Amino acid sequence: MTCLYSVSRIKLINCAITISTRSMASKTPVGFVGLGNMGSPMAKNLLKNGYPVIATDVFPESCKELQDIGAQVVDSPAEVAEKADRILTMLPSSPNVIEVYTGPNGILKKVKKGTLLIDSSTIDPAVSREMAVAAEKMGAVFMDAPVSGGVGAASMAKLTFMVGGVKEEYNAAQELLTCMGANAVYCGQVGTGQAAKICNNMLLAIGMIGTAETMNLGIRLGLDPKLLAKILNMSSGRCWSSDTYNPVPGVMEGVPSANNYQGGFGTTLMAKDLGLAQNTATDTKTPIPLGSLAHQIFRVMCSRGYANKDFSSVFQFLREEEGQ
Repeated sequence: MTCLYSVSRIKLINCAITISTRSMASKTPVGFVGLGNMGSPMAKNLLKNGYPVIATDVFPESCKELQDIGAQVVDSPAEVAEKADRILTMLPSSPNVIEVYTGPNGILKKVKKGTLLIDSSTIDPAVSREMAVAAEKMGAVFMDAPVSGGVGAASMAKLTFMVGGVKEEYNAAQELLTCMGANAVYCGQVGTGQAAKICNNMLLAIGMIGTAETMNLGIRLGLDPKLLAKILNMSSGRCWSSDTYNPVPGVMEGVPSANNYQGGFGTTLMAKDLGLAQNTATDTKTPIPLGSLAHQIFRVMCSRGYANKDFSSVFQFLREEEGQ
C-alpha cells in the first residue's frame, strides 16, 4: 500500500514538474514589431497574458504606451530577433514586411535558429512565400497569420487569425494567437492565410458599399435610418456592415461612424487590400467585377480626402457625390 502510494506520489510530482516547466517555457519573451492601431492592442494582450514583450516600431512614440505597462523597447527588428525566439509582426504593407525581415536592421540579420516568425500583416501571398524561403535559409520558421476584426476586436482579444505555414508549427503559433484572438484557423501552406484574408476583405468592401448605398437610398425615400437598419438586420439583407459596423452616423454607438469616421480600418488600407485582390485575380485569371469596382471607389475616396478615415466613410462619400 505504501509502495503504491509512493509511486502515485512520484507520478504526481513528476507531472507537476512537467506542467511547471511547460508553463515557464510558454512565458519566454515574445518579440513584437509594428505597434500601430492593430499591433499595439495585440501586444498589450500578450502582456496581459503574462508574456514578456520585446517591441519596436519605426515611430518611437508608438512604443511609449506599451513601455509604460511593462514591455521592453528596443531600437530595431534585428535587436528584437537577438532577444526573442518567437516574434510577431503587424505592418501596413508588403514593402514594410520585406524591410522588417530582410532589411539592413531586419529580423533575419540576427534571427536565431528555430525561431518562430508570425506575420499578421495583410500582404501579397507571394511576399509571404518569399519571406518563408528567406527565413528557412536562416533556420527559422515563417508563418502568415493575417487578422479579421478591426481595432475593437484587437483591443478585446476577439480577432480571427487565418494561418498559413508548416502544419507542425501551428500549435506553437496558436498558443500566442489565442491570447490575441477568439479564433485561429489553419488554412494550409504559407500564403493561404493571406489568400483567405484578401478574399474576406474584398467581400467586406463590397458589403460596406452595398450597405452604404442601401441606407442612403432608404433615407432619401423618407425612412428613419435606425428603423431601416433594424429592418435590414431582421431580414435577408442582414450583414456585418449593417448589424455590427453600420456606416450611418447616429445608427450605432461605438463604431467609427459615431465618431466622424475616426479609428477603425482606414480607407487607404482597404484600397491597398483591394489592390492585392485585384493583382491576385489578374494572376489567376479570376473575374471580380464587383471587387474591381470596389477597388476603384476606395481609390477615388483616398484622392478626395478620405484616406485616413475609416472605410465605412463610403456612406459620407456617396452623400457628397450626390451634392448634399
